[in-house]
Amino acid sequence: MLFGVIAVPSRIWEYVAAAMVIILAPGPSVLFVVARAIAWGRATAVATVAGNVLGAFTLSVVVAVGLGPLLQRSHLFYITVQILGGLYLMYMGIDAIRHSSIHAEDMTNQGDIRPSRWRSMRDGFWVGSLNPKGLVFFAAILPAFADEKKGHLTSQLILMGAIFALLAFFSDGAWGVLAGTIRNWLATDIKRLVRMRIAGGCVMILLGLFTIYSALLNR
Repeated sequence: MLFGVIAVPSRIWEYVAAAMVIILAPGPSVLFVVARAIAWGRATAVATVAGNVLGAFTLSVVVAVGLGPLLQRSHLFYITVQILGGLYLMYMGIDAIRHSSIHAEDMTNQGDIRPSRWRSMRDGFWVGSLNPKGLVFFAAILPAFADEKKGHLTSQLILMGAIFALLAFFSDGAWGVLAGTIRNWLATDIKRLVRMRIAGGCVMILLGLFTIYSALLNR
């Protein structure tokens, strides 16, 4: 039974800390929210966040249902997924740093027509559900905090995905409100956005290294 037993991982608070690190790092979802805030203000940004976290949770459930049974059957697969995910997370961090100027330019070029709140939620949903950083996090980093001894890995992964979505709503919402409040300050100096993207890339590289180290430690 998928939801018959909800097993709480023993390292849940360590997971919350790791989730906050990846959520706070300015990846695709945060950049999209900030871009919407700069272009159209706080209300549009918060609507975008609502759709985004719903998309992220949907992605986490899909990953959990697909990976949970496989992870429970094979410890080798469990370790391999973490290592590959850590490597890809590092690649995304390096790519974010290399293309930080291009990403910053894109953030200030969102068009002239303000989207409705429904469209903002819809757009946010697709960004959240197709976010490669989220996919790697759910597929590679979540398993590192799951408790194999307790079993029910699928339900553990879904629980952690729900926690991630809840934390992301408040964190990304704060990004949107802040960016909407200081939108003129952000838009007048592209270097500020470049530095934000570089900082996010560095965090992703460090988290990738941590994921690989954790996987090798638990061989």
